[in-house]
Amino acid sequence: MAHMTWSFVPEHVHTPEATALRRDYYDDVASRYWKRPATVAEVDDGLANDGVELLTPPTGQFLVGRYEGKAAACGGVLLLDAERAELTRVFLRHAFRGAGGAGALLGRLEDAARELGARRMVLNTRLDLVEARALYTRHGYGEIPAYCEGPYMDIWYGKDLQAPQA
Repeated sequence: MAHMTWSFVPEHVHTPEATALRRDYYDDVASRYWKRPATVAEVDDGLANDGVELLTPPTGQFLVGRYEGKAAACGGVLLLDAERAELTRVFLRHAFRGAGGAGALLGRLEDAARELGARRMVLNTRLDLVEARALYTRHGYGEIPAYCEGPYMDIWYGKDLQAPQA
């Protein structure tokens, strides 16, 4: 499947499609963590007060990816300081995996971070999210010391953002 069928656009986190993608993301990572399906109430609780309102300029950006017009992916960047942006909520619906969207989404999120003034991207994830870890290392992210802590963080990655190619 060609990359031409993917499109990525900034979208407010509370649009119906962005909200549905964020729910699917949280359901996916929580269900894997708990080794059982997350309940609707657990997903609601996980999304409550999760800071997504910062994923809009000037503090961040949220992108929705569509494959042949269907909402299929999402991701955000959050400025941590003048130099660093954090990659967050990177998710592809399972039906769309293997279609080249993950790498394309990552590239667009790096562009968004550069547009916000960041020179470095950092992220944290869990050891059990092996597909995400493989994606990050495949795209030049290296393991770094922890820059934050929390119950769902096992490993941290970073990457210097080069100037975009003209």
